[in-house]
Amino acid sequence: MRIFLTGATGFIGSALVPELIEAGHQVIGMTRSDSGAQVLSAAGADVHRGTLEDTDSLRIGAAKADAVIHLAFDHDFSHFVENCEKDKRAIAALGSALAGSDRPLLITSGTGVGSRDHGQPATEDVFNTSHPNPRIGSELAGSTLLEAGVNLSVMRLPQVHNPFRQGLITPLIQIAREKGMCAYVEEGRNRWPAGHLSDVVRLYRLAIEKGERGARYHAVGEEGVSAREIADALGRGLKVPVVSIARDEAQAYFGWMAMFAALDMPASSALTQARLGWQPTGPTLLSDLNEARYV
Repeated sequence: MRIFLTGATGFIGSALVPELIEAGHQVIGMTRSDSGAQVLSAAGADVHRGTLEDTDSLRIGAAKADAVIHLAFDHDFSHFVENCEKDKRAIAALGSALAGSDRPLLITSGTGVGSRDHGQPATEDVFNTSHPNPRIGSELAGSTLLEAGVNLSVMRLPQVHNPFRQGLITPLIQIAREKGMCAYVEEGRNRWPAGHLSDVVRLYRLAIEKGERGARYHAVGEEGVSAREIADALGRGLKVPVVSIARDEAQAYFGWMAMFAALDMPASSALTQARLGWQPTGPTLLSDLNEARYV
């Protein structure tokens, strides 16, 4: 297939490009920069100049493709709500270029949207429309396209990791450096799901090749790693004390990360594994944290 990929030079996208090409697909990678264009060309992908803000560029890229994977997202959390709205507009633009065809569109969301009850793992068959995370807008935009007949499916991400980046844990490392200690909230029993980068990109490929219209997939290799375990690993790597803090101290320590720091967010991928024959085999989150370079 000829696949249009947004976010093609990002953390996941730069690993997904060779995964798709090695499987025999032709990749059209979107980038805004000359350096990004050089990276994509060197990897064997075609270059499409565009941005999330330029919805015309998104429509043009999607119109040239047999399938679309939407990975790009602006991770500036100081403007998180606005960036979620921008993602909704981007999804609508991509979908408009695929309307009236059976060409698949695979969008990206987070596993938390599949959480029904506190403490219970999020599952693929749940879409919690009252979830407080503004990123829910991505799936709401997808639902609108589904109702209009677009062949859309959703990839929900946990903390995607390798030894160099670990999702929301990466900013925790910077916070711990600045504070001179690594903190967790209360007993640190809240859990975050995780998926190794190699497993995640393989799942994106399987989902665009074999996915079903309306399906939701969880790129989860580990259902939940506790905040205490994560803090202990970071403390060892950074050689700083690991401490428990009260819930009302979270804002002062974590800053913008306080909204996530105490959340219990386990997630299952059982349905994903059964539907696509996907088996995660990559290193665990704690293994990658133990291998990370903290200097």
